[in-house]
Amino acid sequence: MDEQNQKPKRRVRYTGTHPKGFKEKYKELQPEKYAEDIDKVKQQGRTPAGMHRSILVDEIIEFLQIKPGQIGLDATLGYGGHSLEMLKCLNHTGMLYAIDVDPFELPKTRERLENLGYGADAITIKKRNFGDIDQIVAESGPLNFALADLGVSSMQIDNPDRGFSFKIEGPLDLRLNPKSGKSAATLLTLLSESQLEEIFAVNSDDPYADRIAYEIIYNLENGMQITTTTHLKEIISDALQFIPANQQKEEIKKACQRCFQALRIEVNDEFGVLNKFLAKLPDALAPGGRVAILSFHSGEDRRVKKSFQALLNAGIYSEIASEVIRPSAEESNTNPRARSAKFRWAVKGLV
Repeated sequence: MDEQNQKPKRRVRYTGTHPKGFKEKYKELQPEKYAEDIDKVKQQGRTPAGMHRSILVDEIIEFLQIKPGQIGLDATLGYGGHSLEMLKCLNHTGMLYAIDVDPFELPKTRERLENLGYGADAITIKKRNFGDIDQIVAESGPLNFALADLGVSSMQIDNPDRGFSFKIEGPLDLRLNPKSGKSAATLLTLLSESQLEEIFAVNSDDPYADRIAYEIIYNLENGMQITTTTHLKEIISDALQFIPANQQKEEIKKACQRCFQALRIEVNDEFGVLNKFLAKLPDALAPGGRVAILSFHSGEDRRVKKSFQALLNAGIYSEIASEVIRPSAEESNTNPRARSAKFRWAVKGLV
C-alpha cells in the first residue's frame, strides 16, 4: 500500500476517567484543549499529568509585596505558576528573571508564558542552576524580591521517562537535567556500601539505611544491573522482608520514598546548591529586598532556618519568619503534594 492510500493511525483511546499510563492521558497533557477535563481532575484532588500546581501562592505573593517596576527572581521556574502571579503584580513593568536547569520543561514553560502575554519584555528566562544567583544578579542588578521553590515539579515526577517515581517503571535517572552529570543508576555502581548507607541516613533519615545499602551492593556484586526504578524498588522490598507482614507494605512504600529522595538529592547535589544560594543571597538582594523559600525536606528547611537566623543575628536581615508557614488544610486536601511544604521568609535590612 502506498503512502497516499495508507489509513491514518487512530489516536489512543482515552480509557475511562482515570487512564493509568502517562502518555495515555492525552487530555491532561493538552490543557489548552481540554479545560473542563483538567478542572475535573483538580477537583478530585489530583494533579493533571504534565502539569504542576504551585503551592502557597497567595501567602508568598502577599509576603513579597511586589510593586510595578521592581526587579525579581524566580530561582526555580518549573511550570511557571509562581512566576505567572509575580508577572501579574509587575504588570509589564520592571523585569522578572527566572531560571531552571530542566532542558525539557524550560521551553514548554517559556511558550506557556508567552501565550499568556508575557514575553521577553516582561520575563528573562535562563537555563541555569539557582546556586549561580550571583551570575543572574550581575545582569539584573540587586533584586527587590526572590523566590526559591525547592520541590521537584509534578510533571517531572509523573513522567516515567524521567525516573523520579518508584510507582512506575522507568530508567533509574533522577537528574533534574538529564543532559548533565551522572544518573542514579550510574551513581550506585560508584559507591561503597558505607557511602550508600551514609547517603540514605543523612539525606533522608532512613532507619533501614544499613540494610538497604547492603542489599544494593550485594546485588551489584553478584552481577545484577540496577537500571530501572522497579529494580531498585524490588531490592528495597527484599531488604525489608524481616518486617512483620502486616506492616511490610506501608514500610516498604515509605522506605522507597526516602531512598529515591536521598538518591535524587545526591545526584543533583541539592544540598550543595542550596548552600551556595543561601550564601550568595544577601549580596543579591537590594536593601529591603524580600526572599521566600519553599522547602519539602527537613534537611532543606534546617539549612534555610539556620542561614536566616545567623544573618538576622549579624544584622544583615532585618526580619525573618518567626516560625515555619504551612499550607492550609484546604490546600493540602485539594493538592496532597502540598502537605510537606514549609515556607520561610526573610527581609534584608535597609543599611
